Amino acid sequence: MDFSIGELSRRTAVKVATIRYYEQIGLLPAPPRTEGQQRRYAKGAVSRLAFIRHSRELGFEVDAIRALLSLQDNPDQSCATADAIAKARLAEVESRIASLNALRLELTRMVDECACGRVAECRVIETLADRSHGHGRLAQG
Repeated sequence: MDFSIGELSRRTAVKVATIRYYEQIGLLPAPPRTEGQQRRYAKGAVSRLAFIRHSRELGFEVDAIRALLSLQDNPDQSCATADAIAKARLAEVESRIASLNALRLELTRMVDECACGRVAECRVIETLADRSHGHGRLAQG
């Protein structure tokens, strides 16, 4: 069974332009074409696109996805590379969470210290105007 690019898009919830892009950058092999030059995708393209889409949802970069796809295509090798790629992504996520937690603390402090009076005494405005405050601390947090 084979699919047109439109049918593949419908089955995978991946836009046609994105499918073409994935072909262009080598994540999805270029499919055979009909005499009318219409792309025809095999059933395996559905699972490969699902893999790519899920990888993107988890925040993996294109190079990491390419490496993971290569591992999937050669299943007899060690999974150490896949583990290393996932650990690196996890470290990025943990770093982002730490930054977001610091941001949340700073915003909470600003809101908690707000007297809800006049703008002249507004802690939110005062904190945002203080260039020595916030950003440097957030980067360290």
